[in-house]
Amino acid sequence: MFKNRQNLCESVIDEFSIKSQWIDEVFLSDACEERFLSSSDIPEFVPEDIFMAGMANLIDGYHVERKGIDVHTILFTIEGGGVLITEEYVKAIEPYSIVVLPAHTPYRFEINPQYKHWRMIWFLPKDRPRWQALSDLGQKVLPFHGCERIWALMTLLYLEIGGRTSYRKLLVGEVCRIITGFESQPTDSTVRVQALFSQIEGQLHLPWTVKTMANKTFLSEEQLARICKQLYNVSPRARLINLRMEKACDLLRNNDWSIVMIAERLGYRDPFNFTHRFTKHVGCSPSAYRKQVMQLNDER
Repeated sequence: MFKNRQNLCESVIDEFSIKSQWIDEVFLSDACEERFLSSSDIPEFVPEDIFMAGMANLIDGYHVERKGIDVHTILFTIEGGGVLITEEYVKAIEPYSIVVLPAHTPYRFEINPQYKHWRMIWFLPKDRPRWQALSDLGQKVLPFHGCERIWALMTLLYLEIGGRTSYRKLLVGEVCRIITGFESQPTDSTVRVQALFSQIEGQLHLPWTVKTMANKTFLSEEQLARICKQLYNVSPRARLINLRMEKACDLLRNNDWSIVMIAERLGYRDPFNFTHRFTKHVGCSPSAYRKQVMQLNDER
């Protein structure tokens, strides 16, 4: 069942294409329902740097296209789904996902024709330091299992317009905690980066780039660099080189692998490039390192 749905989704997505020219446009069909929560309705948004939020049940037709507004846009999908179009890709927006669209970046999202409806929540946080970690993700669609909880909290918040200030403050605080907290959980970005380098260690022959690594972890290059520095105290590229050189030292401990074979195995198509990199990293050439290791083995 899931495979068929995925194939259908892929065929629908193929009908869309990336964009290079943008307009500011919003369209809702007559069947769409949308509830707005502004700072005048919810004064507690102001200290949390939230410009506005909304709850939407979208049917038949709906799209939003922006050239690049000065607030961030965050979408939580509960049912149905949409399609996100950016300058770089087209992606399906599935249930239980979060869409992050940083300020000053162009985008378009609309109902996915596969579903024909879309129940979601949108937030417009201001471009302030409080929301920087989330905006550092870049334009992303990520799995997020707290969508139903966000919907429940927002429903309660909507019912408290003009009601109890203390209760609204509690609800807004919980919503912000969930949104800003999901990225710092160890089950998210940190684990994805650790899993990435575990994969890299088993596929050192592939032509890894920082851009490829970032895409694999659903992170921006800047955020990948920050997390990699926290985990390994080096940049992603330096971590890759370290893994290759560590493996090179292991392979050089026996004569079954030639220098050329080792270079190929570690992703260096040019053996001279491998020799240069190894010499810079270890302090001697691969052949000299092998000779030293063999002499130590003989002495034992």
